[in-house]
Amino acid sequence: MKKIILSLCLIFSFPLLNAQDLKKYEYGSFIKRGDSIHYRILFPENFNPAQKYPVLFVLHGRGESGSDNEKQLTHGARLFLRDDIRKNFPAIVVFPQCPADSYWANVNITTNDKGKRKFSFVEAGKPTRAMRTLQGMVKDFLKKPFLDKKQVYVGGLSMGGMGTYELLRRQRRTFAAAFAICGGDNTNNIKKYQNVPLWIFHGGKDDIVDPAFSMAIAERLKTVGDEVKFTLYPNANHNSWDNAFAEPGLLPWLFGHKR
Repeated sequence: MKKIILSLCLIFSFPLLNAQDLKKYEYGSFIKRGDSIHYRILFPENFNPAQKYPVLFVLHGRGESGSDNEKQLTHGARLFLRDDIRKNFPAIVVFPQCPADSYWANVNITTNDKGKRKFSFVEAGKPTRAMRTLQGMVKDFLKKPFLDKKQVYVGGLSMGGMGTYELLRRQRRTFAAAFAICGGDNTNNIKKYQNVPLWIFHGGKDDIVDPAFSMAIAERLKTVGDEVKFTLYPNANHNSWDNAFAEPGLLPWLFGHKR
């Protein structure tokens, strides 16, 4: 009986421990001209403001939108809390949260009577309010003396993957490398970020965002881009971020690039 009770205690303590670990991400907000964006930020262990560190912005999916400054840590945040990751890749990691009434990317979304969503990505066009505020936040971060401007990265999943492509083309001289998971873009926008090394991921059975979007971007970039990697997980659905964040080569590849 004691063993059973101990096992139950351990099982129910795991979520609590994970929640406590996520508290290492400090709370922050960026406000400009009435627009605001909340974010969580993880500093390297033994952070020294006199040094310069790489910085990675991670964009969440639609389901994590809001204003609680919590949900955006649902996917990917625990990866950067691992002891080996913190030791081998001492970087500043930022998870901004998109407001529920906006969207990272400029895309038209329609839903049919069966609940199936259709994405129509805009060529060029003006940024959404969330993207405009995100751009301001990134530019504000780059003014901080402890950031290495040669090692600025962005990555995202689903809506965040779409936002990654858009941020790359709107700030094309900012990022050293990027990754996009189960996202999409208008292929006519590719020429604006073709010089940024990019690793694209998608699930072959994705029934939310068609993997054809990622395939088209990857194929186009292979003909005009400097460096592109494409990984398709044949049996994965929309949650291909689970596979992508488990890729042992992702962070060495990402942080191995400098502008």
